[in-house]
Amino acid sequence: MSHLHHTDKRKWLAAYTRMHHEKKVRDRLTDMGIENFLPVQIEERQWSDRKKKVEKVLISMMIFVHVNVEEQRRVLELPAVLRYLVLRGDHVPAEIPTKQMDQFRFMLDNSESSVNFNTSDLQLGQQVRVIKGTLKGLVGELVTIKGKSNIAIRIDKIGCATIEMDASFVEPVPND
Repeated sequence: MSHLHHTDKRKWLAAYTRMHHEKKVRDRLTDMGIENFLPVQIEERQWSDRKKKVEKVLISMMIFVHVNVEEQRRVLELPAVLRYLVLRGDHVPAEIPTKQMDQFRFMLDNSESSVNFNTSDLQLGQQVRVIKGTLKGLVGELVTIKGKSNIAIRIDKIGCATIEMDASFVEPVPND
C-alpha cells in the first residue's frame, strides 16, 4: 500500500471569485474534476407567464474547493478565481473544517425553507440538534434573529448559515 504524502491530503479552502462568476467557476472546476461546493439555494421566481427556478448564490464571490496541493494551484490558474481566503498574519489559505462543510451542505440539500448567510458575527447560541423534519440530525446553534428562532451553522472565519426553525424541532446537545 503506497502512503500518500501527508501534504497531499485534500482540504476545504474558500476561494474568492470575480463578481457574478461563481457558477462559471463551479462549472469549470467540475469539468476539471476538482471537488467544489458552491452554496446555492433554488428559488422559484414567478414571471408573468411562467414560474422559473433560479439558483441564488448564498455567499457572493466565494466558492469552496476540496483540494490537494496540486489542485490548489490549478484552481488559482482560472482567470475568474482571484485568491484564497487567508487569515491575517497567515501565509497559507485558511482551512475550513470538514465537519462544518458537511453540516452546511446537509442544511442546504435538505432545508425546505430559505437559508440565509450572515457574514457578521452572530452571538454564540446554545448547541442543539434537530430532532424533527427534513433537517433531522443537523447539529448547530439556536440563535434568535429579529425575534425568531433560527438554527445556525458556523463556518469558521466566514460567517453563519442560518435557517428559521421552530424551537420545538430541536433539543439541546450536552457540551462534552
